[in-house]
Amino acid sequence: MASIAAAQVQEVRSITRIERIGAHSHIRGLGLDDSLEPRAVSQGMVGQKMARKAAGVILQMIREGKIAGRAVLLAGQPGTGKTAIAMGLAQALGPDTPFTSMAGSEIFSLEMSKTEALTQAIRKSIGIRIKEESEIIEGEVVEVVVERAAGGGGARVGRLTLKTTDMETNYDMGAKMIDSLLKEKVQAGDVITIDKATGKINKLGRSFARARDYDATGQQARFVQCPEGELQKRKEVVHTVTLHEIDVINSRTHGFLALFSGDTGEIKSEIREQINSKVAEWREEGKAEMIPGVLFIDEAHMLDIECFSYLNRALESETAPVVIMATNRGITRIRGTNYKSPHGIPLDLLDRMIIVPTSPYSHQELREILNIRCEEEDCQMSGDALTVLTRVATETSLRYAIQLITTASLVAKRRKANEVSMEDVKKVYSLFLDEHRSEQFLKEYQDEFMFNDGAGDAPQLMEVSQ
Repeated sequence: MASIAAAQVQEVRSITRIERIGAHSHIRGLGLDDSLEPRAVSQGMVGQKMARKAAGVILQMIREGKIAGRAVLLAGQPGTGKTAIAMGLAQALGPDTPFTSMAGSEIFSLEMSKTEALTQAIRKSIGIRIKEESEIIEGEVVEVVVERAAGGGGARVGRLTLKTTDMETNYDMGAKMIDSLLKEKVQAGDVITIDKATGKINKLGRSFARARDYDATGQQARFVQCPEGELQKRKEVVHTVTLHEIDVINSRTHGFLALFSGDTGEIKSEIREQINSKVAEWREEGKAEMIPGVLFIDEAHMLDIECFSYLNRALESETAPVVIMATNRGITRIRGTNYKSPHGIPLDLLDRMIIVPTSPYSHQELREILNIRCEEEDCQMSGDALTVLTRVATETSLRYAIQLITTASLVAKRRKANEVSMEDVKKVYSLFLDEHRSEQFLKEYQDEFMFNDGAGDAPQLMEVSQ
């Protein structure tokens, strides 16, 4: 009984972990129509029409996969949706196109050189689609029977009944196949494929005929048609891997284990050269094709002059992905030098970029974004409360207003109300300071704080330590 309860708790925990709400979890795409025209509100995206349209053009360029090594810079004030556009682009590309996201400061905390970290990020963003033919068994599961000996010992035996629209067959299963079925949690009504060479089982989804078996199904539930024709068929199987994954697997004896642990270390250039020549050979033979993906570098101004110099060279390679950078800095110092440049990026790299500007949101757009975030966070908010919250976002920042949604919802729950009222928003506004009020507070009480330099109203420039 205790083990069943523990299993149920574990299941609840895993579901909670999967469905956590993130800063951009409401983004489903770029919100463009077929002619790449941006809709006013679509797929979680609001406003920024010109920037979204530009991202749509980049999306088409990536999908065609003919142009490599293009760099894009999303430049705008804080809170204008630069990361949201990049996330929308990732969603629109789908799971087959590699999308690697990293922060500019990440490379300084890794146990490898900066250029190696960038090389690995670039090769993670290049996919290789490998094609091979294999014999498979594909059908809808009619029945799964697993029999054990009466005493609990001995080998397990099983029987699997599969059907298509034309035929039905029974298969006797051995211990390994039984383990695979139990691991995949295969049950009657599932449509599965079995690779005859490896015995690997892949669950395609539930049959439409069994769609009414349950009163409610999760968003992950997928329904497919019962397969037609023969159960056994030859099928072209496509595997998509990244260049980095091939590098890691070939770099050491147990390289595939490093993929799971994340401890890849530095990879020798000789191995990469061999892999590049092998991939080129596969492409000539028609066994594989290259999928140029996207490398997204947020806070790009945190990269230093060495990283920018390396990117200049890397972008000229045929195997380079589309590099999208985002920054909220104006004319500032290039890290690692004493020179200033727009966005903190050297001019020779800016010349290679197409720059997409983002502009501040209007009052109505802010209201729409807050409304979407309320739905995402499952928070019922009254019209007056939303109006007040929109005004707060206009006078302070959108990020601060979004932070108040959950806190106001908790205050409303404390008084056992189903809807967040204007008073709840006012209460959390008084409890949590925004940046401007915090600055005013410091100016008023600065003498009572430790290590006060008495600068008062003098603006201080933030220096980044080398």
